[in-house]
Amino acid sequence: MAFVLPDLPYAKDAFGDILSVETFDFHHGKHHNAYVVKANELVAADESLQGKSLVELIKSSKGGLFNQVGQIWNHTFYWNSLSPVKTAPTGELLAKIEEAFGSVDALIEKLKAEAVGHFASGWAALILKDGKLEVTSYHDADTPVAHEGHAPLLILDVWEHAYYIDYRNLRPAYAEKLLKEAINWDFAALNLDGEGASRADQPA
Repeated sequence: MAFVLPDLPYAKDAFGDILSVETFDFHHGKHHNAYVVKANELVAADESLQGKSLVELIKSSKGGLFNQVGQIWNHTFYWNSLSPVKTAPTGELLAKIEEAFGSVDALIEKLKAEAVGHFASGWAALILKDGKLEVTSYHDADTPVAHEGHAPLLILDVWEHAYYIDYRNLRPAYAEKLLKEAINWDFAALNLDGEGASRADQPA
């Protein structure tokens, strides 16, 4: 059974001027899809890779295959980390944010700084580690799934193709707009159960 390009959890025109239909056409329809196509080619060519889920391949592979399966997972989790309807942290998530960062605004500023300060391509993320929230980032196709104890809550794509159509080279404007207007905090709260990796997994 081959990996597939997951459907977006919202319409491509749902974000207005935050993210355009054209961005989704290229980012989801072309970039994300290309990782799926290449991963399937690599798995089909090696019998020892077959029968493993996306997460299993991330944890056991390196090099070219790792790049493809890591990017399939990262993009899927990123789409789910976004919401076209503005949300806000509540309950346990809000309490953990205030404990770790002082306030939601302080967390957003820390995530923005991580996203903007991350050199070249990669991902900024909010993770749960040892029961506490942390902000971190991953280079290129690296992913929280590959790091023991990094339970992902949300992830932000800072590859140039994620923002160039709508924001040109202005990564700070992209990061600020998404973090203040388009984060799916309900999804982040759901992932406090430590099962976030499974929510972007695909079976073998």
